[in-house]
Amino acid sequence: MKTILRTSIVASLLAVAMIALMPIASLKADTPGKHPHYLHALTDLRTARALIEQRPGGGELHEQEKDAIHKINDAIKEIKQASIDDGKDIADHPPIDSHLDWPGRLHKSKELVDRAIADCSKEEDNPYTQGLQMRVLKHLHEANHHLDEAIAVVASH
Repeated sequence: MKTILRTSIVASLLAVAMIALMPIASLKADTPGKHPHYLHALTDLRTARALIEQRPGGGELHEQEKDAIHKINDAIKEIKQASIDDGKDIADHPPIDSHLDWPGRLHKSKELVDRAIADCSKEEDNPYTQGLQMRVLKHLHEANHHLDEAIAVVASH
């Protein structure tokens, strides 16, 4: 009988302790990680990529658009390899505004890549992250260049 009583007291104390610690754990879940700017950039890059990939009418992507997607993917890969990850599938992205025409999508994608560049340009003091930062920014500037080319091609037609 004493064993059962002790076990129930210990179980009750553990339950109370867990309930008391839950608010602390939930606060930590909402706290941004060490590199929240990279996490924000991941979201923008996924959306930028989806804007290009989901071409209205299913038309063929031009080489510049494929190159921009490739560079965006390279930047996403660099960020994820550095374990700056939000846990989402690499193919995950928010729904795209289906009312945007193709030039609008390219411009919006470029805007999102610009925002990712701004996010990833924040000051870094970790030498490893500085190398990551340089590689990611290189990919993003190249993606921006390809998007400029794609916008020029669309404007000329």
